[in-house]
Amino acid sequence: MYKKFYAFGAAAALLGVAAMPAPAAAQDVSADPIYETVELVSGFTPDPYYVSLRSGGVNNARDLGGECRGYVATSPDVRLFFEAGSLPLIISAASEADITLVINAPDGSWYCDDDSGPGLDPQYVFDPAMSGRYEIWVGTYSSSDTHDATLAISELYGGDGEMITGSGQTAMIQPSASGPDVNADPIYETVNLSAGFVPDPYLVNLQSGGVNDATGLGDECRGYIANAPDVRLNYEAGTVPLYISVDSMADTTLVVNAPNGQWYCNDDGGEGLNPSISFNTPLSGRYEIWVGTYGGTDNNAAELNISELYSE
Repeated sequence: MYKKFYAFGAAAALLGVAAMPAPAAAQDVSADPIYETVELVSGFTPDPYYVSLRSGGVNNARDLGGECRGYVATSPDVRLFFEAGSLPLIISAASEADITLVINAPDGSWYCDDDSGPGLDPQYVFDPAMSGRYEIWVGTYSSSDTHDATLAISELYGGDGEMITGSGQTAMIQPSASGPDVNADPIYETVNLSAGFVPDPYLVNLQSGGVNDATGLGDECRGYIANAPDVRLNYEAGTVPLYISVDSMADTTLVVNAPNGQWYCNDDGGEGLNPSISFNTPLSGRYEIWVGTYGGTDNNAAELNISELYSE
């Protein structure tokens, strides 16, 4: 769902919007960013890339012209150096408050959005994406307010977790018959652990879900998972069990391809709707791990737990 997003400046005519002279701005595109400088190349992982920040500032974004809204800081919140490929670039922000998004793109134009994401969250889709430097601000509607917010940078997903295809359209995703691929490079991390490892549990933050229906892997397998493993675990077993589990606010599933080539799956074996798999006599070798989303292809924040001591 894309309610409204706006571009103006030197390249706006390319997007079908009348070009406007660039106003004198209180925003300083050359100032050091407040939170982070991010360097990403098309195909980056993990995707989305997240930055936690506080929205707001003292400068009224309306002074930039066009449809810009909210109050933003003088310095950019985040500076993004991006090497574009064939995919769109999706910049969104999420907060419990009503926030806005202001971006100065590599072409020197200002791109602004208010509510194109879920609820009152902003989102802008650059399609095609531009290579170069993006200065990004997250604003609030009152100059005196500031709120916790999360900026998301993605080539695949909008702020509502839906996959995006060309021209900013939501993809109608169908389960793939080609995956999952146990030999593909893991999306998030390769973990090397030996029995007795510390800290225990070992935690990996990731996004659940994908386009492959896991039910075809076995009777107990459920949910939609990615083609590549989320995490690859190279494990040297000892005499203690190995527990792999997930903690998420969403209904997630767990799919593991163990060193013996067998598939092990679980839906709600952990606390609440969280999945958990116990290997009482674990094998040494490579474990390919997927965290799925039950009942659909949405992506949700999740934490993978690898432990020899704790079973969720």
